[in-house]
Formats: sequence, C-alpha cells, structure tokens
Amino acid sequence: MEFFDNHKQLFRTSFLFFGTLTLFVAILPALTNQRNNSPLPGSEPLSADARQGKLIFIANGCVGCHTQQVRNIDMDKSFGSRPSVSADYARIHRTSFWQNTATLMGSERTGPDLTNIGNRQPLESWQLTHLFNPRIVVKESIMPAYPWLFEIKDSAEKGDITISVPDLFLNAQTGVVVATKEARQLVAYLQSLKQTNLPDGRPIPAFLYPIKAAAGAGKNDKSNQPDGGALYATYCQSCHQPNGEGLKGAFPSLKGSAIVNDPNPETHLSIIINGYEGRVKEGYPPMPPVGTTNNLSAAEISAIMNYERTSWGNAGKTTDAATIEHLTTTIKK
Repeated sequence: MEFFDNHKQLFRTSFLFFGTLTLFVAILPALTNQRNNSPLPGSEPLSADARQGKLIFIANGCVGCHTQQVRNIDMDKSFGSRPSVSADYARIHRTSFWQNTATLMGSERTGPDLTNIGNRQPLESWQLTHLFNPRIVVKESIMPAYPWLFEIKDSAEKGDITISVPDLFLNAQTGVVVATKEARQLVAYLQSLKQTNLPDGRPIPAFLYPIKAAAGAGKNDKSNQPDGGALYATYCQSCHQPNGEGLKGAFPSLKGSAIVNDPNPETHLSIIINGYEGRVKEGYPPMPPVGTTNNLSAAEISAIMNYERTSWGNAGKTTDAATIEHLTTTIKK
C-alpha cells in the first residue's frame, strides 16, 4: 500500500505506463504505416490554391455530407473507376502542427462521394455555378447555396471569372456574378480530387455484390439491358438537365440537337468517349469524356445514346452495344 500512498511515485509510474502504451499502440504503428504506404506513381501533390481550398472545404463543413471513399460494392461504381486503397490517402499530411491529419473520408452521404469528382465534373464553370446555388444545375438538390463566395458586380473586370445564373436565382439583383478567390480555391481543391490509376500489374480491387438481372430475363429481354434513363441521370443530367434543354449560356441543349438526331452515331459517340470542344466559341465550356472517365461499357453508352435519341421529341436512330463496341476502336483517341 506504500506505493499508492506515495503520490509522486504513483504519478511517475502512471506517466511511464501511458507513455509506453502510447509509443507502442499509437506512435510506432503510425510510423510503420507511413513507411509502408507511399503515394501512387502518377499522383500529384495539392497546389497552393488547392491546399487553401481544402481548408475552405473543412471550414464550411462539407465533410458532413460528402465522403471521399469509394467502397468495394457495386453501387459505388458511379463514384470511381475502382474501390479506394490506402495509398490514395498517402499524400495527406497534418493540417498544421496543432491540427491532426484531415483525410476527409467522411461517414455520411447526404450528397455524392467526391473521391473522383475532379474527373467526373472537371469543369470550373459547373462547380462554381453549383456552389452559387445547387438548384441551378440539380433541381432536387438539398445542398445549401454558398452565395457569400461570390460578388455581384455591374460589369466584369479583367481577370474576373463569371458564371451564368438565371434571373430566378438572383433575387431581383442585377449584374454579373463573379467568383471570389475563395470560391476558385475551393473549386481548385475539388478539381484536384482524382483517382490515380494503379501501377501496371497490381490487381485492381473488385466491386462486389453486382445488381443481378431479374430471374428469367432472357438474352433479348430489355429488362436485362442497362437503364438509359438512370444512366443519363447519373452521368449527364447535372449539365444537360432532366428535360435535355441544358442551361442557357452554360451547357448546350440535347433537345433537337443535330448530332443527337444524326442517323450516323459516330459523332455522338465520339463526344461521349473523347469529350468535345466544338462550341467553346459560343460560350460553352469543353465537355469532358464522360464515357472514358467513368469506364462506361458499350452497353451503357448505347443505352445513354438511345435514351437521348428517343427523348424530348428527338427521333434519332437507335443503336446497340455491338455497334458501339465496333465504332469505339476507331473513334477512341
């Protein structure tokens, strides 16, 4: 009992015990993990603007609704080309001496996962418009708007980045909407979020639990084919809108489009696979290669094309997966 009566000896022993425990349970395993997990070849460190944008992301509590982890289940396929691995987070360091590492992996998906958002939505104009008011591009969005990251000026000045905002979302204000430095830094961080390809020869983790076709569905049964409407909603709708009319001054309309209605599907397919810059002079941003970025199969691409060719009054000739697979070999850059 003398040991417990001597408070100096008691506190010294307790401190030594917890210090040793911390060393073997926390510090040494962390150093081992740091040695064993290096960044993937091809991954890039955050730029200065992206680092500041990450702090803005944290300050606005974005991690409360958005994850940055693609799980190894089939329903996560739309968020990345593969499930996340530990090396994806190897470049993440402490925020500061006093602040712990901010991985921002999250645990809630009130909004979509952002692991690969830099590839899925690379356009600065879309990201800025979405930040000003998400309902401009996604009518059903419950994400809060961030208008304090923008200024409304009578006219744009040299170097200003402006966005096209419908009058409905300007609350009777007039002028041009200009992104602040903070908005552009936040978007720089979002654009930096891209999955890096695994090194050649390394096995790619599989997506598990695929959604199975209904029992009894035959080879020619349409129920066994990808849902073009659902795929359009996942990969195309945020820009071209549910009605296919796009957003005036920002994203072109597919309704009545000569390309969509062209009997020859090559140009339509090329845009989906390679992207498109043909309307930049008209004020429209380049379209990213949605099909390539999201590793869409020939069947999925044909389903999207057929949906676009038969919706909103369009009367384009439909195609099939075999045709798309054949054309892809000559069209893909």
